[in-house]
Amino acid sequence: METVIILVFVIGYLAITLEHNIKIDKLIPALVMMAISWALISLGIDSFPEWFDSANHGLVAGYDTLGHDTRMHLMEETLLHHLGKTAEILVFLLGAMTIVEIIDYFDGFSTIKNFIKTKKKSKILWIFAFLAFILSAIIDNLTATIVLISILQKIISDRSVRIWFAGLIIIAANAGGAWSPIGDVTTTMLWIGKKVTTGHLVGYLLLPSLICMLVPTFIASFLPAFKGDLAIDDAKEEKPKSRFSATMLYLGLGAIVFVPIFKTVTHLPPYVGMMLALGVVAIFAEIYSSSKFSLTEFDGEESDAHAHHSPVHHSLSKIELPSILFFLGILMAVAALESLGILFGFASTLKEGMPMMGTELHGEGVSDLVIILLGIGSAVIDNVPLVAASLGMFSEPIDNELWHFIAYSAGTGGSMLIIGSAAGVVAMGMEKIDFFWYLKKIAWLALIGFLAGTVVFFWTRTLF
Repeated sequence: METVIILVFVIGYLAITLEHNIKIDKLIPALVMMAISWALISLGIDSFPEWFDSANHGLVAGYDTLGHDTRMHLMEETLLHHLGKTAEILVFLLGAMTIVEIIDYFDGFSTIKNFIKTKKKSKILWIFAFLAFILSAIIDNLTATIVLISILQKIISDRSVRIWFAGLIIIAANAGGAWSPIGDVTTTMLWIGKKVTTGHLVGYLLLPSLICMLVPTFIASFLPAFKGDLAIDDAKEEKPKSRFSATMLYLGLGAIVFVPIFKTVTHLPPYVGMMLALGVVAIFAEIYSSSKFSLTEFDGEESDAHAHHSPVHHSLSKIELPSILFFLGILMAVAALESLGILFGFASTLKEGMPMMGTELHGEGVSDLVIILLGIGSAVIDNVPLVAASLGMFSEPIDNELWHFIAYSAGTGGSMLIIGSAAGVVAMGMEKIDFFWYLKKIAWLALIGFLAGTVVFFWTRTLF
């Protein structure tokens, strides 16, 4: 039965990886393999020789002597445990997505566009790289990429020029998301899973992530694509659609940044702080919404939609629910493999089979090469299941450098292929970027940045 469950997972994983080839949204195979995996576990519960207790991070002693009813009860308890941990992540993401949509409802991100005054391509490159690096640490790398490419489309009319900027934004956004507990889904998973703390995460990864962004951007600034000036039509400058746009931008970003502080002070799960942040932002949104159209009139359907809905209801209708369901499916599917002890055994094999590379600091001697390969692998396949699997594979204590290296590798390694990260996929869709164009023009820059940041990480971990 274990072999069948592994086969179901592999087939589902391939379907997720080949999403663009088979034209099936990745949430569908994720949900299907999750449901089938747990159904097979329930049907074959008496045939499994061991059971992994995720709450205690170890195999259940004497599992082979337990009766059918006891095993079923243990399975139900384990399923409920994993659902609770997954729900923490999903509720957190729902809150963050809603705040971002409220900011967008008030056209808050137009404030960022007004900061860009230069026409020199290389300067604009550096501005967008730093904006991507900082914004992705606050509103996550996917949203930061959407926001910045939307701004790019307003100031650069030539798509052949714009896709070069988009490529570097992907690298910078993924680098920025890696060092923040709220900057990338995988880092958020490690943070909520109590594998890393905010202070140590920033300490370990801020400098490596910065180098991962700076080196490719510096090299790219000398490429022909970023020479000369842009033809920007100053007359096209748009005023914000709401006089509260800047206020809601700073309020929303500030509320999200407040979440790690709230967790540190209260020791409550992060989603509690995110719900508080959402509540505060929603209060101001409702107050300001009656005055939203005092500067600029909307026309047509958009005006009607804004006029007859509260900003909170409108924002909730705009969040990306397919991503939420995908995370539910993939995290619960990986939990099935973890519960059977499969990931535990696989981790033991990796520890014994991989050559060591200066890993004397790792609590259980996990090779650096394993984590580097995980980063490279995240460029080919989705980094969410990779990190979800690592949570079940390794049992190092909180803030062990292994977890921080996983956060860095999974967060930045996906930049090497355009399909390797959520930021890359959304940029690919928004700008119709060709896979092979990115592979030829941008991938080598991402690889250099990834390796440069890895070297810096090896140095920074010696300081802790």
